[in-house]
Amino acid sequence: MASCRSRPPCVGTLSRGEVSENSGFRSRPPGSWGCPKRMRQNHVSSSTRQQRRSWTNTNSGERKSHSYFGDSGGVVAADETELVAVLREAHPYVNLHRDSKFVVMLSAELLDSGSTLDGILKDIAFLHHLGIKFVLVPGTQVQIDQLLAERGREPTYVGRYRVTDSASLQAAKEAAGAISVMIEAKLSPGPSIYNIRRHGDSSRLHETGVRVDTGNFFAAKRRGVVDGVDFGATGLVKKIDVDRICERLDSGSVVLLRNLGHSSSGEVLNCNTYEVATACALAIGADKLICIMDGPILDENGHLVRFLTLQEADTLVRKRAQQSEIAANYVKAVGDGDISFPEPLGYNGMVTTPNNHIGRPIWEKHTPTFQNGVGFDNGNGLWSGEQGFAIGGEERISRLNGYLSELAAAAFVCRGGVKRVHLLDGTISGVLLLELFKRDGMGTMVASDVYEGTREAKVEDLAGIRQIIKPLEESGALVRRTDEELLRALDSFVVVEREGQIIACAALFPFFDDKCGEVAAIAVASDCRGQGQGDKLLDYIEKKASALGLEMLFLLTTRTADWFVRRGFQECPIEMIPEARRERINLSRRSKYYMKKLLPDRSGISVVRTFQYGS
Repeated sequence: MASCRSRPPCVGTLSRGEVSENSGFRSRPPGSWGCPKRMRQNHVSSSTRQQRRSWTNTNSGERKSHSYFGDSGGVVAADETELVAVLREAHPYVNLHRDSKFVVMLSAELLDSGSTLDGILKDIAFLHHLGIKFVLVPGTQVQIDQLLAERGREPTYVGRYRVTDSASLQAAKEAAGAISVMIEAKLSPGPSIYNIRRHGDSSRLHETGVRVDTGNFFAAKRRGVVDGVDFGATGLVKKIDVDRICERLDSGSVVLLRNLGHSSSGEVLNCNTYEVATACALAIGADKLICIMDGPILDENGHLVRFLTLQEADTLVRKRAQQSEIAANYVKAVGDGDISFPEPLGYNGMVTTPNNHIGRPIWEKHTPTFQNGVGFDNGNGLWSGEQGFAIGGEERISRLNGYLSELAAAAFVCRGGVKRVHLLDGTISGVLLLELFKRDGMGTMVASDVYEGTREAKVEDLAGIRQIIKPLEESGALVRRTDEELLRALDSFVVVEREGQIIACAALFPFFDDKCGEVAAIAVASDCRGQGQGDKLLDYIEKKASALGLEMLFLLTTRTADWFVRRGFQECPIEMIPEARRERINLSRRSKYYMKKLLPDRSGISVVRTFQYGS
C-alpha cells in the first residue's frame, strides 16, 4: 500500500465519475509465473503445486470444490482456501499498521446516502481491534442544509465558509449531535456470541464493541468580519488538544471529533470539517489522513488515479489556481512563488520536480510549527494563520472542478508532515479494507515520501552513477561497464538525488517481445544505506515496468539473492531468461537467476517508450 501502487505516469483533469473495479481479493497458486511464454506457463514448482478435486453431496446434489495442499495433506473447501489466502496476504499489512494513528474524514454526502456507511464503520471497528488508532471527523454540511430547507431557510456561503446565523448554528448542533449518536451506536455492537462461546471467553458476553470518546478536543475562535461579510458563529480552529486526544487513543478509544468548536468565552462555533480534520492530522502527527468521499478521483480518460507524489498533486492544484478559488487559497496558504508552476516532464509524461541551478527543489516542504498544540508559532507565542485547510462552499458543492478541493487538502497536509493521504470512494463496499490490505489499494494515495528525489537519469548524472557503482564493480558484485557502455545505457537508469548529489541508482532494460524486463545495477551510496533507498528504486522500477506493459521482471545476481527473495523474487532456471539476454550472459560468473511477476497496470494511461528494444 503505502509505497506500492500502480502509478499513473500522467494525470489529466480531475473529474467525478464511477470506477469499475474488481474489489475482491484474489488468490493465485504459488509458483505459477503466469508468463506469456509457454515455457513459463508450464514451469510450476512441484513443492508448491496445488491439486484440486471436487465431490458431490448425494442428498442435495451440491458440487463442492476442494484444494489439496501437498505440504499438509489436508483437504479444505475452495472458499476456505480463499480465506486462508486472504489472511496470509493481509498479514504483513496488519503488522505494518498496528499502533498507527489514522484521522478519517467521513464526507457529509457519504453520511447522507448511508448505503455503505454501515460497512465502513464495521471495517473501522475491525481495524481498531487490530491495533489501529482512529480519530473520526464526520461532515455535516449536507445535513445542515437539509435542516435549513425544512425550516424554509436558505444556506449562505461565502468562499469556502458558511455564514452561520442563529438558525444555521442550531441546525449545525442538531446535525452534529445526530451524526455522533448514530456513529456511536454503529460502533457499539460487541463480538459475536457464537464466536465467544466457541473460543471459551464467556467474560466478554456483555462487552461493548468500540469505546467512542467525544468532547471539546479543540478550541476555536470566530472568523469574524472578512471583506465586509459577517460570518456570525462560523469558527476557525485555534488549538488542537493533542495531549487529550492521544491519551484517549492510547487508552483504547476511538476519538470522535465533531466540527463544533468552543471559544474561550464559552461560545459554540460551527467550524469547517476539513479544516478540523487536517488540523488534527497535522497536530497529532497522524500516520495517515483518510478522506472517504462519495466518488473516485479520475483522470481525463475516466480512469482511477491510484497514486500521486506530493509534487504531482501540488502541480495539478497550482495549474487550476486561476479557475478555482480553493486552489488559489492553497497556493496562498503554502506560498512558494507564482502560481504558474513549471512542470518539466520525464520519460513518460510524469511530472518531475523543478530544480534550481544547484539541483535542489525550488520549493521546500511546508512544515507548520505547533507549540503545545497551539497553531503556527509566529515567534511571539501568538496564533497566526490557519492550522488546517478548509474546503467547502459553492465550488465544492457544485463539483465544477471535480474533487480538486480534496486534492488540495491532501497536498496541504502532505506538505505539513503527514506522509500519506488516501482519497477513497466510499460507495465501493469494503473500500477501506481494500485500500489498506491490497498492494495497489483501491483509491488515490498522495504521498510525500514515496519516490522523493527519484527521477530519470541525465547525462550530467554519469559521474555520480559511476562513483556509486565503482566499488561494487571492484568487489565483483556488479558487472564492469565502461564509460561508453554506461552512457549508451543511461536512458535506462533511474537515480535518487539528494541536495544535488546522486545517492542511489538502478536500471531497467525491457524486452518487449517477451513482456519482461531486467533489473540491473541497483546501488546505494555507502553513507546512505539502511534508509530504504534500494526499496524506493525497486518499487519505482516495478511501477515503471508495469506502466510499459511488462509482466515480469528478472535479474542476475551473485551476492544479493536474499535481498531480492524478501521482495518477492523467486529463483528460476536460465531457460526462463529471454533468449536475447541469455546469449550475452557470462556463464563464468555463475550468477543465480530470479524472476518476479508484476501486478498489471490498471491506470489506463499509456506511456511513451523511450527504450531500445532488447537493449
